[in-house]
Amino acid sequence: MRLLSWAVRLIVLVLLLVGMKTLWNNFRNGDWLPDFLSGEDKTETLHTVVLQEITAMGKLELVKYNFKDVVEQEIVKMWLPNAKAILIVQGEAIGCVDLTKIRIADITSEQETLVVHMPEPELCVFKIDHEKSRVYNTEYAFTEEAKLVQDAYKQAEKQIQKSALDMGILKQTEENATKILTPMLEKASGKKVLLKFPMNAKIEKLR
Repeated sequence: MRLLSWAVRLIVLVLLLVGMKTLWNNFRNGDWLPDFLSGEDKTETLHTVVLQEITAMGKLELVKYNFKDVVEQEIVKMWLPNAKAILIVQGEAIGCVDLTKIRIADITSEQETLVVHMPEPELCVFKIDHEKSRVYNTEYAFTEEAKLVQDAYKQAEKQIQKSALDMGILKQTEENATKILTPMLEKASGKKVLLKFPMNAKIEKLR
């Protein structure tokens, strides 16, 4: 009976020591006060992520054109001074080939030559780099400044598309595809490789 009493006392003593040690650690770390008494706000974040779409990336980017343009946008008015905005715009255009369009029927083998019928080159990206672009000046814009600047960016993006096409980005894409893919395919197949692009590729011209 006395042995049992000593055992109970020993257990209680151990529990007290453990509790005192925990309190001391919390006090040293500043965690000894309850949250509602500590005066510190806690931030909690809840995420609800929904996967909407998975897209297979088969477009091989082969050439990129960087552009810098000074855009002058103007709203012509009947009586008041014309609202004007001058923007310094930087953007890029990227030519690519969509490899997912290649089918088994597009690949033919003739003795020691492998012929691959390639899809048409595309202008897959043309966009404004807003981080590197800025509004240089505005005049008489007042409440129309936001619309004036937005329209200027839209016109600049269209001009990047048109300039890239006029400068032959699709032809450059085709040439780069031949330079890059031909040696890779020759090494993989052990044959001479010939890439053929559509002769009647249509290049859309902006009006």
